Amino acid sequence: MYQTNPPSPPREVMPTMYDLPSEDPQEPGLPDEVHDFQPQLLRETCQPPKYPVGEMFIGTDLNLYYDARHRLWHKRPDWFLVLGVSRAQQQQDMRLSYVVWQEGVAPFLVVELLSPGTEAEDLGQTLRDVNKPPTKWQVYEHNLRIPYYIVFDRYQNHLRVFQLVGTQYQAVEVAKHKFWFEEMELGLGVWQGKYQQTEGLWLRWYDAKGNWIPTLEERAKQESQRAERLAERLRAMGVDPDEV
Repeated sequence: MYQTNPPSPPREVMPTMYDLPSEDPQEPGLPDEVHDFQPQLLRETCQPPKYPVGEMFIGTDLNLYYDARHRLWHKRPDWFLVLGVSRAQQQQDMRLSYVVWQEGVAPFLVVELLSPGTEAEDLGQTLRDVNKPPTKWQVYEHNLRIPYYIVFDRYQNHLRVFQLVGTQYQAVEVAKHKFWFEEMELGLGVWQGKYQQTEGLWLRWYDAKGNWIPTLEERAKQESQRAERLAERLRAMGVDPDEV
């Protein structure tokens, strides 16, 4: 780079976050803020009527061990959901990983957030090297036979849903960036809004009426508004709500 005189300040010539790698070569995938916030939003809004919170397990960036013959082989989904298993009731019992042969139940659904370094593998476009473990797509499709595989590209606002039909994944039509899971009585879609004070496109669950499931912050706000409306009615009746 041409040296100016006087030298340019470091902030003008040093590489930015767009120039420096954020991926671990041994563990591809962008560990950015979106990969932190998006799974939180999915967790907060995943409330299927058929499955209470205590009867499902949600994994975020957690090792998923899938082959008892090759016990160290694992994948690390951005987000996955297992139905019909108990969640830990005590902190010391919380899972360090999800081990399929120990749990006896494979995930029902897995979500991958597309990033440049993992796009080919996420979409099943890489061939397996026989000297290496199977690819992510192959594990989800053949080893675990996960019923639904979701891939979201926030850069292109593209939601892809693959459903296991027979022995292979088939792309399912996604209308208006939404897909309904009859088995859960819950839908997943792309929501434009602000989460964690950040505006953008987010994956989020919705109910049978098409309403977005509220986040923890939204639920707290709704409760506060209900309490205030009740207080107003009491005041209109001549009752001091602070004395009730």
